[in-house]
Amino acid sequence: MSLALSFLMLLSCLSSGEQPHTRQQVASATSISFRGWGRNFQTAEAQGIRVAAAADLKFALDELGAQFKKQAGRRLSVSYGSSGNFFAQIQNGAPFDVLLSADIEYPQKLEVAGLAEPGTLYEYAVGRIVIWMPAEARADLAKLGWKALLQPGVERIAIANPEHAPYGRAAVAALRSAGIYEQLRRRLVYGENIAQAAQFVASGSAQAGILALSLASSPLMREGKRWEIPANLHEPIEQGAVILKSAKDKEGARAFLAFLRSDAGRKILESYGFTLPASTGASAGSQ
Repeated sequence: MSLALSFLMLLSCLSSGEQPHTRQQVASATSISFRGWGRNFQTAEAQGIRVAAAADLKFALDELGAQFKKQAGRRLSVSYGSSGNFFAQIQNGAPFDVLLSADIEYPQKLEVAGLAEPGTLYEYAVGRIVIWMPAEARADLAKLGWKALLQPGVERIAIANPEHAPYGRAAVAALRSAGIYEQLRRRLVYGENIAQAAQFVASGSAQAGILALSLASSPLMREGKRWEIPANLHEPIEQGAVILKSAKDKEGARAFLAFLRSDAGRKILESYGFTLPASTGASAGSQ
């Protein structure tokens, strides 16, 4: 798990929340800092199409970016974090071209505020959540399901912070629907985003996590145990894309969203556990 843990630590540091103990361990590994984005971002041409992406997209977006570059000859420059934090940063002028949010409500709010390019908002996927445990965990997760979280050896359960991370809100809602939230709430530990929650479990800081299926099914985590949480136990994790009004490369942004909507783009998203909406052609939230 060392390679997976190192990567997840790097990915989790890209959010702007207060988790200094993890951030210090990885600060030297990346030059991107949201605290200094005004200094670190380069010109649009040099930087590529600047995408602010929910952390659940990491592995899918790696593949999407590679295919998009092969097809269109354009490069993505992606920053990962929690959707709520990106929403706040964009309101304060963070220089992105595209927002890929794990909660479509954030791009909808940007559209209402006049910060999104008209007619570009749409729902690109629906996320799923799973209980994930390391492969060496004693619990028979496939058999026990929810009951695995109640085992005496499970002292900490990692989820994304529900205050600004859609996957965290879905985790809390599912625990409440299952009738075990009150039993487990003191065991919950919050990651600043869903990738940091995954890092907590991979590092052994937590014995289980409620994570995005897209991360749990990735090459770095697929050896672990997972149990898919029934989708009817929480509100759908409807994920939305939008081009920002302040985008420096609107042509490139439009080309990327067109690729994301294409059969090739949809196939990649589906391969990472995302459910595809019935139609991605219509603009969402524009009524």
